[in-house]
Amino acid sequence: MTETNRAVVLKQRPQGLLTWDDLEIVEQPRPELQEGEALIETMLLGMDATVRTWLNRGEGYLPAVGIGEVVRCSGIGRVVESRSDKFAVGDLGYGLPGWQEYAVVRDDLFTTWLPPDTEDLISLISIYGATGTTALYGLTEIGEAKAGETVVVSAAAGATGSLVGQIAKIIGCRVVGIVGSDEKAKFIVDELGFDAAINHRTDDLTAALKEHCPNRVDVYFDNVGGKVLDAVLGALAMHGRVALCGAISVYNDQGRPPGPANYLNLIARRGRMQGFIALDWVDRFPEAAATLGAWVAEGKLKHFEQYFDGLESSVDALNALFTGTNTGKVILRLPASDTTAEAGS
Repeated sequence: MTETNRAVVLKQRPQGLLTWDDLEIVEQPRPELQEGEALIETMLLGMDATVRTWLNRGEGYLPAVGIGEVVRCSGIGRVVESRSDKFAVGDLGYGLPGWQEYAVVRDDLFTTWLPPDTEDLISLISIYGATGTTALYGLTEIGEAKAGETVVVSAAAGATGSLVGQIAKIIGCRVVGIVGSDEKAKFIVDELGFDAAINHRTDDLTAALKEHCPNRVDVYFDNVGGKVLDAVLGALAMHGRVALCGAISVYNDQGRPPGPANYLNLIARRGRMQGFIALDWVDRFPEAAATLGAWVAEGKLKHFEQYFDGLESSVDALNALFTGTNTGKVILRLPASDTTAEAGS
């Protein structure tokens, strides 16, 4: 264990896509522990679009990252030093270590402790943590999807969207995915079993929704916002539900994003639109993991990962979510992951 900590800190507020002009890699003294704290060596970081929102001014469900602070991000690490009776050296923690090699953690809402012999950490960060919980409960409890209904999901080839579509098929729904390329359209139909795909970059959204959703849209799981959300609002069925998970199309925009023009259709269709985050079910992560794990074991649910290595690749890893080059969960592997990442490589 080194005496220094390499970390990526925020240098200035980004304008559009993140660049290295906005960040810098610094070497800091390894953090000193207070009573009740532990030091983890970060192994894997899971890239989520939410990371980009935390770099903007203003507050969401967590405060914005301050200038000079480490970029916030979920991940897994192993305890290398402890001043707490809650965790011992060798324990594994899943939480918010951020873009750094070492992080101080506490026994709080943001940290889930794992058995030291946990093997498949890749699957844990890819499907059995916040991503899978978001997909499962966002669809079934916010969207209230039922057999026979039509479900539409955007960013359908991404980490969350790809799971949402497959879970909807398991439930017995007709599933239409919205993606940004013909390659991804083919992937979600041929590989994941979606009933149809729409390329929002080339297809007429209104016409395509009418074609592929002849009975209109009962549930829309929204990951992108913007014009896609607006188009689906116009295609809602009576008592349709919109589960707002993200708005990746506007996270890089400056200023306040425009509101959807078709929101009045929620009145005409007696619809409901509700936002949510994974922490709404933080106490049910193990329950979600058990449900998802059973489907994986039965061959009903697939998950895919895309890897980047080292803090120097962190900007490229996050931007992959916004440029449409990712499929499945984007994971950043740090040097400490070498002994455990093989399970998902």
